[in-house]
This record gives sequence, C-alpha cells and structure tokens, in this order.
Amino acid sequence: MKILSKLTFLLTLVLIAACGGEDNPVDPPVEFVPELTASPLSLNFSQDGGTESISVTSNTTWNVSSSASWCTSAVQTSKGNANININAAANDVEEERSATITIRATDVNDIIVSVTQDAREPEPVDSSKLDYIEPDITGMASDALVLAAKMNVGWNLVNTLEAIGGETAWGNPKATNDLILAVKNAGFNAVRIPCSWNQYLEDQETYKIKDSWMERVQEVVNYCINNNMYAILNIHWDGGWMENNVTPDKQEEVNNKLAIIWKQIAIHFRDYDEHLLFAGANEPNADNQEKVNVLNVYMQTFVDVVRSTGGRNSYRNLIVQAPNTDIDLADTYMTMPQDEAENRLFAEVHYYSPWNFCGLEEDAGWGKMFYFWGEPNHVDGAGDRNANWGEEDYVLAQFSKVKSKFADQGIPVILGEYGALNRDLSKYEELWQQKHNESRAYFYETVTRESKNNGMIPFCWDNSIFDRNSITIRDTLSYQGLLNGSEEGLYPF
Repeated sequence: MKILSKLTFLLTLVLIAACGGEDNPVDPPVEFVPELTASPLSLNFSQDGGTESISVTSNTTWNVSSSASWCTSAVQTSKGNANININAAANDVEEERSATITIRATDVNDIIVSVTQDAREPEPVDSSKLDYIEPDITGMASDALVLAAKMNVGWNLVNTLEAIGGETAWGNPKATNDLILAVKNAGFNAVRIPCSWNQYLEDQETYKIKDSWMERVQEVVNYCINNNMYAILNIHWDGGWMENNVTPDKQEEVNNKLAIIWKQIAIHFRDYDEHLLFAGANEPNADNQEKVNVLNVYMQTFVDVVRSTGGRNSYRNLIVQAPNTDIDLADTYMTMPQDEAENRLFAEVHYYSPWNFCGLEEDAGWGKMFYFWGEPNHVDGAGDRNANWGEEDYVLAQFSKVKSKFADQGIPVILGEYGALNRDLSKYEELWQQKHNESRAYFYETVTRESKNNGMIPFCWDNSIFDRNSITIRDTLSYQGLLNGSEEGLYPF
C-alpha cells in the first residue's frame, strides 16, 4: 500500500476502537435541567423592622425582586447557592402591611416569599393631656356631707402660694413637708391652700399656666395628701382679676379666663382622690343682686368645667363661695349652682366679726380697735377698747343663719377663714396684754366650737399661732383655745 492509505487505515481502526465498534455507538449529550428552591417561604417583621435571611439553592442564575419599597434585598442577581438578606424598614403606621419577594430563574417556576410586618403600636394615651376621660369613682366614695364629717379642723397656709411677687414675697418661708407634718401633729387634719395663678401665666392670651408653677403647687398639695390630710386648692385674690370684676361688663372676659384656668387645674389634679377639694374663688366682691347674678355665672362655670374633665373630677367635692363670703349676703342672695354630681357641693363663708377686734390695725372714723372680746375678758376702765358688738350672742345668731340656709338643707359649709390680730399692748399695764391674749384664745374657742355646732368645718387664718421659721407653736394660748373649741364642737351630720 501506499503510505497515505496505510495511515488512513490505521486511523480508521483507532476510531472504531474508541467508539467500541459497531455494537457501542456514542451516547448523546446529557440535557441540562435548571433547579431553584428557597427557604423559608414566609417572613414576619416586627414594627421596628430589621433583617431576615432566605436560603436559596440553585444550579443556575437567578434574580430577586420585591413588591414594596419598604422591603428590599441587597442582592439583585446571583448564581448557585446563596443567602439573601431581606431588609424591612420600620413601620410608622398603625396597620399591618405585607409584601412579596419573588425569586426567578429561566425555565423554572417563580418562588414567592410572603412578607408581613406588624403594625406600629398606638402611642400610649397620656390622660393628663386629655380634656375628658371616663368618670372614675375610685377613691371618691364620700359625698359632701360624709366628707365634711371626716374633716375635723383646718389650717390655712397663709400668705404663701397666693403671695403676689412669689412664694416668699410676703415674709413667709417656702412651704415644706416638715411644716405640714407639724400642722398635722398639732391636731389639724385639713389644709386650705390659698393660691395665685395669674402671675404665673405664660401670657395673657392663652392663659397657659407655667409648668414650673403647676409642679410647685402640686408639691405643696402632695405634702398634705401624703400626710393623709385633706387639702383645699383655690383661686385666691390673685391680683383681683376675677374677684374685683364680678360685673356685667367684665362677665364674658372673666368667665372665659376662669374656664381656661380651672380646666388646666382640674386636668392636672384629676387623678387625686377625695382628699383634694377645689374652691372656685376666695372672697368675690358681690354685694347686690346684679353682681350676684354675675357671680352665679362664674360659680356655675367653675362647677361645669371641673365636671367636664371627667375621671375623679366627675365626683370631686367642690366649694362655692358666698358673695363676699359674707354670712348676711349669703343668707340674702346665695343659691347653689346646678351640678350633675349629686350632693358634691359645699358652700363657703368667712368670719372676721367684729372687724374692730379681728382685723382693724388702727382706729378709723367709723370705729376704734377692740382689744378685748367676750364677756369674761372685758377690762374695767378700758372703755371703748372693750367690744361693744359682735360677741358671743352675735356669733350664735350669725352661725344659726348659716345652719338654716345651708346645713339644714343638707349643704355642708366651709368656714374658710377666721381669726383675730395679735396686738402688742406693752405700752399699757400688764393686765391689758394678758386679757387681750385671753380674748383671742376665747374668740378662737367660741368660733371653732359654734361653727362645728352649726354645720361648718372651721379653717383658721393663722398669722401668729405657728412660727413658720422654727415650725413651732408660738401662740400657745390661742392654739389651746382653738383645740378646745374643736373638741367641744359637735358636727351635726
């Protein structure tokens, strides 16, 4: 053979051998089958969001897409096995939301992963900022008559929170828990807190009370409540914006301001139990029917606003002031406001009669100062320094008016203030000072006893019994007279 023919023959033999001969034909190429699985097939995120992982198993190229912008993956396209991190943003709405993650490859079914995210939790409701909450009688079981019987004798925190210019502007130190505890230990179980608000407003358009002042007043209220005492919080003279404007021409303006201020006070102190009472005013100047008509509007607004805040204020005992807090004006003019709460109102009067003895600081054209009060205490030769009116019989007559007008009608009364000046009579003979001191003690004893006998809870206006700096009892004689009267008085309810 030729060399080329031999080579061709040999090559043919090699090929035949490699293919196994005619009985072993060559296998066709294997067909490629794409695979794609993933786990888990559902994800849930909390409201705060975060990252969850999906494990993908595959032998081909695949890609990832999301149906929602809040639910994303950093991986867009990959091949083979991999983990996908799914990121969810925080949910800022109060509804659950959902999305789908789609994993897709050629010639295989799409994998759908369902994603859900919890709703944002509603913001906790701060009841102190709500105008109204549902009525709550917890801790408010006592109506006015029951509560009055629980209050024995009261003490005024005088010339302190009502002082114009600041708490210490009228010469007293700041109120402390030690002071209130000393008052309690002295036998008082109730404190009247005269309070100013107008000077602590942020402005005179919104009438917003400064937070710092509201917090300070609350501190003082807490001194009483935490010592298991009753507390009366009022709007006192307060520069006269209300008390000096009980007139038709000022009615709309003052009534609006009164409503706004009392609403803030009522909401702030709404959670306190029956140990806290509100008093609408102090000594509103109303001495005729026209002014009394305006005062009635103010007092009705006070009651309505407190009740409108709900919670325990729906049942809180409230105190309504007589015109000028004067017994005779009360007897002539006073009517109580309408109240949706049954038997939850007190009336309030004050007693400084005769003023010649109780408060006159120098002789006046209409009368002279009385140094001596009460039949046992007149001084021979003292002439018109002995009281010639307003003594024991007058007390009984005046207080019987209160009993008939209010107590006998089931309305208890707060005797919000009473007291008598302590005069220095050292320029006279020693007997005069002694009898003056005894007169004051006798006055406290008589007024305290007879107020309780006639359905009133007495709150002394203390300018001298307690030494506010040393927190000790300074006028022991008047203090003992007051205690004697409290023990002798028999509250009729």
